[in-house]
Amino acid sequence: MVHKRLHGVGAIAALALVLHSGGALAQGQGNGWFVPNQPQQQPHRTQAPPRQPQSGPRQVQNQMAPPSALPLPAEAGGDPGLTPQQLQVQLPPAPDVPPIAKGPATPAAIIGILSVPDVLRVSTAYQAAYKELNGRAQKLNEDAQKEQATLRDMGQSFATDRAKLSPEQIRAKEREIQERATEAQRKFGERNRIIQEAGQYVMAQINRTMETVAQQVALSRGVNLVLNRAQILGTTADFDLTPAVAEVLNKVLPSVVVPPDGVSPLAMAPPSGDGKAADAAPKPAAEPAKATKKP
Repeated sequence: MVHKRLHGVGAIAALALVLHSGGALAQGQGNGWFVPNQPQQQPHRTQAPPRQPQSGPRQVQNQMAPPSALPLPAEAGGDPGLTPQQLQVQLPPAPDVPPIAKGPATPAAIIGILSVPDVLRVSTAYQAAYKELNGRAQKLNEDAQKEQATLRDMGQSFATDRAKLSPEQIRAKEREIQERATEAQRKFGERNRIIQEAGQYVMAQINRTMETVAQQVALSRGVNLVLNRAQILGTTADFDLTPAVAEVLNKVLPSVVVPPDGVSPLAMAPPSGDGKAADAAPKPAAEPAKATKKP
């Protein structure tokens, strides 16, 4: 029984940073194209200040969606490897689709190409946040491994001394190890959740500004359709908006607010007028008292 509990703690040691899978963030999840005057998906969980309406191209699907949370250990949330089976059933007859009257033609497509991974690779805000959160995740992994080793030693010592203990002492020791393993799962799971939420908070800030920058760059070049370069087999530099978007993004968003270590963005104060969280802003240092001369 003790070894089964240790197995659950061992699973926590494999925790990784939400930003560590740079592919998941940088690959541009979704289709990633822009068309004029289409509704925009709202960012996940994190609320952003309302933007002014724009007349330029709008994004159909947020290809830079905040990263999804990491799966919980199998004992806490079920087997993450299980996937739903595809439904196979006879459908009812399909309805007849009548002919549609001819409408106005769509405008001629003026295409631009954007590579979100390449923008993030040169984004000073993204790279600084990645470095910070990656360090927190590594520290979490180290602490979890130390706790796993401690629990393993406790289990081995208990197995060695079991024959010398009374039934009451055995039950007490089993309960002690079990409670410590359960608390370790809760503690490291909580720390992991906070790191994930911090990653989502960071990406929400970058996504919001990157989308606006991409729209402005597209408008400046007369582009009305921006495609994700990951979906294009081949193109030329003439269509590529990536360098311009990356350059402007670094100018207008050189850094982002990263929640303090151990603090969920959901527990932070609302952002101040400059877009930065109030409790993340540095407090002004107290002015030194001025010396007065005696007459």
